[in-house]
Amino acid sequence: MEQSEKRLKKQLRVCVATCNRADYSKLAPIMFGIKSHPEIFDLEVVVLGSHLIDDYGNTFRMIEQDEFDIGSKLHTIVRGEDEAAMVESVGLALVKLPDVLQRLAPDILLVHGDRFDALALATAAALMNIRILHLEGGEVSGTIDDSIRHAISKLAHYHAVCTRSAERHLISMCEDHSRILLAGCPSYDKLLSAHQRDYYIDIIKSWLGDAVKEQDYIVALQHPVTTDIKNSIKIYELMLDALISFNKKTLVLFPNIDAGSKEMVRVMRRKGIEQHPNFRAVKHVPFDQFIQLVAHAGCMIGNSSCGVREAGAFGTPVINLGTRQTGRETGENVLHVRDADTHNKIYHALELQFGKRYPCSKIYGDGNAVQRILKFMQTIDLSEPLQKKFCFPSVKECISQDIDHILETQSALAVDLGGTNLRVAIISMKGKVVKKYIQLNPKTFEERIELILTMCKQAMADAVHLNCRILGVGIGGGIIQHNELIHGSTFCAAELGHIVVSLEGPECMCGSHGCIEAYSSGLALQREAKRLHDEDLLLMEGMTVNNKEQVNAIHLIDAACLGNSKAESVLHTAGTALGLGIVNILHMINPSLVILSGVLAAHYENPVRQVISQRALLSAQDTKVMVSELEDPALLGAASMVLDYTTRRTY
Repeated sequence: MEQSEKRLKKQLRVCVATCNRADYSKLAPIMFGIKSHPEIFDLEVVVLGSHLIDDYGNTFRMIEQDEFDIGSKLHTIVRGEDEAAMVESVGLALVKLPDVLQRLAPDILLVHGDRFDALALATAAALMNIRILHLEGGEVSGTIDDSIRHAISKLAHYHAVCTRSAERHLISMCEDHSRILLAGCPSYDKLLSAHQRDYYIDIIKSWLGDAVKEQDYIVALQHPVTTDIKNSIKIYELMLDALISFNKKTLVLFPNIDAGSKEMVRVMRRKGIEQHPNFRAVKHVPFDQFIQLVAHAGCMIGNSSCGVREAGAFGTPVINLGTRQTGRETGENVLHVRDADTHNKIYHALELQFGKRYPCSKIYGDGNAVQRILKFMQTIDLSEPLQKKFCFPSVKECISQDIDHILETQSALAVDLGGTNLRVAIISMKGKVVKKYIQLNPKTFEERIELILTMCKQAMADAVHLNCRILGVGIGGGIIQHNELIHGSTFCAAELGHIVVSLEGPECMCGSHGCIEAYSSGLALQREAKRLHDEDLLLMEGMTVNNKEQVNAIHLIDAACLGNSKAESVLHTAGTALGLGIVNILHMINPSLVILSGVLAAHYENPVRQVISQRALLSAQDTKVMVSELEDPALLGAASMVLDYTTRRTY
């Protein structure tokens, strides 16, 4: 107990490493949150990458202005702005990081996003056995960033993601669901309150001049695409041409430090953008001011993730150029020009988007990300083994050529959840019912599930002695489309027995009224048979019911066959109710054939046909209705799905 209390009281040493202006905008809210809880966290800040380069604004200064103590500054960028320089920068970072990480000895390293600098951070930390919390993993864009992002996710021990889709992507990448936090984007914590502030006019004037009004200017931010540098430079040139022609005041931010950025800056200077009266070209804008400029712009253009993510929080119209953000989740405010190969396309997009306003989007957050991330970090158990585990999906075992397998009969377990009885059967590949189990259906859901499991366990045990190899379990009752069972969003699709055919019908076991099952199931007919028997209206001449015998649907059918008009009326009503339900199914699914099965099928055939001819749409009135001649069609159908799927070969 004492050791546990000591561990709880110990500060969690968190190292936040920031590489550029973009990732700092996401990390800063978390850093402020950590700093505000000194009794829980010990914050260490490491700065590297383009933060320390004059051409990119020396943006480490804004970290100092935010009153964070920078523990280490690492010059890790090899100039050249080409592919080789990016690789060399990663190598240089890997040379310098070990000393810093060894000295700081953090419990957790926070790494953001998908930049090559972040890959160096994650690689170094993983090799030095430091726990990594990766922010904004699982997302999809359209460049080398995807590969880097996913590589960092594989190195990371914990994940804080922005969207449900990103969470699902990480799970599909075999990451442990219990170590994934759906937090939202940390920058949204600021964004959703920033739009309401009233000092934005001063910010607009300070960057674009006194004459510029709200929603009458453009923010342009275009980065190189490292996997297609030549085309990305062409798109940048076409964008600048379109902006010159559009003749609106425009704030142009310099591109990031990726390969190709130097050529893009040359294009900008060749076109005289820095001297053009309609343009203001800047290397950096503080994030608090930048989001105000984006929030009140007439339009944002380029390929920055800010356009498809943060701008949506304000409803600012965005033109996304090229493929750099392909795959990102976006709001309706984003107009994509993926094949931005002409001046006219981009100019036309500006005409369509400029000055519009869209509903604010919260795809990437609700303003509570930092709070969630801080709580998540406090739950990390530092005594747990550091080695991360991957949650691989089950893999279909190879078919062995062992003689025992060859002699076994490939089979399936089929389950039929009837209104009166639960039935389980072992069914062979040839459709033979090897063994069948029948039990009365319990009243409660819990008892039914327990009984199904018990019956299946018994069948599995018997299958061994019967030399049957069970390939899977199939449950009868459902809709099959293209050889696949339709499950629905909550796995309750195809509850056909609970289609309501009367607003004021008898009560169903589901709690509703007027379901098909309340009229036409074996239990419903048993209820009506008992009612008629209690009123001495059931038995006909020659019929007897022992005192120990329970009145059931068979007695009702026998009475109807002997001319009992009351019993005939009950069966006709039940058949009509079933017919109305089938008409609804015909209108939804439009099958070519309706097959009725079970002991009641023959008695329902004519009423169902009659209802279809009277109530169905003209195009569905000729649907064929027939009675199955199979002994156990529900069990056989369920088994066939398993046997077909597990033995299917795909070439």
